[in-house]
Amino acid sequence: MTARMTAMRLYVFFAAVTLFILQGPAGFAQERRWIQVEARPNIELARERAFAFSTTFTETWGYGLPSGWFAIVLGPYSGEEASQRIGDLKLRGVIPADSYLTDGSEFRDQFWPEGGAAAGMPGLALPAEVEVSELPGSDTGADEGADPEAEAALSPAEAAASEPVVERDNESPAEARASEALMSEEERKALQAALQWFGFYEGGLDGAYGPGTRKAMAAWQQAFAQEATGVLTSRQRATLMVSHQAEVAEYGFALVEEQESGIDVTLPLSLVEFDRYEPPFVHFREKNGSGLSLVLISQPGDQGSLSGLYDILSQLEAMPEGMERQLSETAFSLRGQDASRVARAAAKLDQGLIKGWMLLSDPANALRDSRAIEVMEASFRAVGDTALDPGLVPLDEAARRGLVAGLEVQKPKLSRSGFYVSADGQVLTEAGLLASCGRITLDHSTGAELVLSDASTGLALLKPKKPLAPQAFAGFAAGETRPGAPVAVSGYPWEGRLSAPVLSHGSFEEPGGLNGETGVIRIAAGLRSGNAGGPVLDTAGAVIGMVLPPAQSGPALPGDVAFAADSKVIADFLSRAGLKPAETLSSAALPPETLTRQASAMTVLVSCWP
Repeated sequence: MTARMTAMRLYVFFAAVTLFILQGPAGFAQERRWIQVEARPNIELARERAFAFSTTFTETWGYGLPSGWFAIVLGPYSGEEASQRIGDLKLRGVIPADSYLTDGSEFRDQFWPEGGAAAGMPGLALPAEVEVSELPGSDTGADEGADPEAEAALSPAEAAASEPVVERDNESPAEARASEALMSEEERKALQAALQWFGFYEGGLDGAYGPGTRKAMAAWQQAFAQEATGVLTSRQRATLMVSHQAEVAEYGFALVEEQESGIDVTLPLSLVEFDRYEPPFVHFREKNGSGLSLVLISQPGDQGSLSGLYDILSQLEAMPEGMERQLSETAFSLRGQDASRVARAAAKLDQGLIKGWMLLSDPANALRDSRAIEVMEASFRAVGDTALDPGLVPLDEAARRGLVAGLEVQKPKLSRSGFYVSADGQVLTEAGLLASCGRITLDHSTGAELVLSDASTGLALLKPKKPLAPQAFAGFAAGETRPGAPVAVSGYPWEGRLSAPVLSHGSFEEPGGLNGETGVIRIAAGLRSGNAGGPVLDTAGAVIGMVLPPAQSGPALPGDVAFAADSKVIADFLSRAGLKPAETLSSAALPPETLTRQASAMTVLVSCWP
C-alpha cells in the first residue's frame, strides 16, 4: 500500500473520530452500525481472533459485552453502507454466515486494537502505531518528504487506482489469465486446496490447472453469482484464499494421524484438544470453553460387536431422546438434538475392525459445529490394520462398569508367540494356533496371512499384509549346542496380558525327544502355553529352536520340561517357503541386557481372532 493510500485511510478513520466527538456517543450510534462477526468467551482467544480478522479487515475492533463475552466487530459503517457491506461479505464467504448488524449500544471496554481509547473517549481506540498528534489539523506527525497538496488532491478514483491488483473487480478473462500465470506452483496448489476445502475440487494438489481445476473454478464462480469463466480474477482468488484461511484459523482444522487407533481425521484443534486414551475410545476434551467434545472409536470386532456398540451408545445419558438411528450389518449412525445438547455418532465395520467417532456439543454452537462435523465426515479415514490396543491403558473394575469407559473390546480366541525371520517382517510361529482363525494379527495391530504350514513339524510361516521393518530378526546358530549350555526363551507366556515379551532362562538338555524323536530338542525352562512359537536362543543370541506346545496326551511331565523344533528343521521349512535363513557367525556371549533387547526386538505376539 502506498503512503498516499495510507494517509487517505487514516483520514477516513480520523473523520469517524471527529464525527463521534461532534455528535456524541448516542448520535454516533444512531448513524453508524457495526458487523459483529464473532464473540468469544475469553479475552485471550478473542484477541487471537481479532488479530486474524485485522489481517484482512483494517476496520476490526473488539469490545467486551455485558454477558462477559468479547465481541469482534467490523466498522463502523453508515446504516445503508452496513447493510450492503454485510451482504457482500457473506456472499463472498469471508465472514461467518451468522454475522449480524449491531448499533454498538452493548459495547463495553474496548480490547482491540490494543493501545487505549482515542482522544480520551471510551470504546474507540486508535491503532497502536498511530499517535494522537497525527490527527488531521496537527502540525506534527506528517510523513517526511510527503507532498501535502498532492495528498489533499487525491481523488477517490486515484485512491482506487493506487490499490494492488487484488482489489480489482473488472479483470477481463485475458487479464485474469495473465495474472494467474504469475502465480508460483505453491500458490496454485494452495488455490486448489481452498477449492477442495469448500467442496468444489476433488483432484490432486498438483498445481496444474487442468480441466478438473477449471471446472472447480467455474463452480465456485457460479455458486457466488459470478460469471462462470473457469478463470478466477485476482480478486476472486483473494476472496477464496481469505475465506479458506479465515475458516482454518477459526477452527484450527488440522490433520490428526492417530497411530494408536489407526485413524486419520481432520479435527478443529482450536476447539478441542487430546485428553486421554480409554479403549476403545480416544477422548478429545473441549478447549477454550468451546463446549465441544469428540471421541474417536477404534476396536477389533464383528457384526455382533458393532450392534453392541450401537446399543450402548444409543443409551448414553448424553444422547438426546428421539434420536435418528440407523443400523446395518456394517455401519451405524446416531444423530439428535434437544434444548441442552447436540449429539452425533457414526461407526463402520470393515475387515474385522470398527472405526468411528462421536461428537457432543451445545445447541448454541450448532451452526459453528455443523462445519466441524462436515469436515470430520469428509476426512475420516480408517488406516491399515490397526485398532486401539485394549491393554494400552489399564482400567480398574469401577471404570469398566462405567457406561462409556466400559465398552468391552472383542478379544482374540487365543494368542501365542512368534519371531521375525526376515527383514520384511515374515514371522515363524507354531502351526496349532492357526487351526480355526478368522483373522490373524501381529502385535494386535498388523494383519497377517498364512504362507506355509506343516503339521508334522508344528511350524507355520506368516506374512504381514503390509511390509514391516523389524528392528531385529532371527539369525540361526551355525554349530551344535552342548548339553547343559544356558539358553533363553523369548515370548508371551501370559498371551496378550503383558505389553512386552518376557525372557525366560533355562538350559539345553539334549537333541531329540524322550522317545528318540528327531527334529526336536529338549530344554529345561519354566514355560507356559503362550510361549509356544517363541524363539530359543543361545548366549550369542542365535536361534537354536522354536518352542512347541506341550503334548495334549501321554504321561504328565515335570513343569520345567519343554520341547522345541530344532534349527535344522526350521531351516528346511523356511527354504521350502523360499526364505534363506540368516546365520549368526559370532559365538561370543552377549551381555545380558543386549541379549534381552535383541530377543525382545525379534519376538511378536501372534493372535487368532474369530
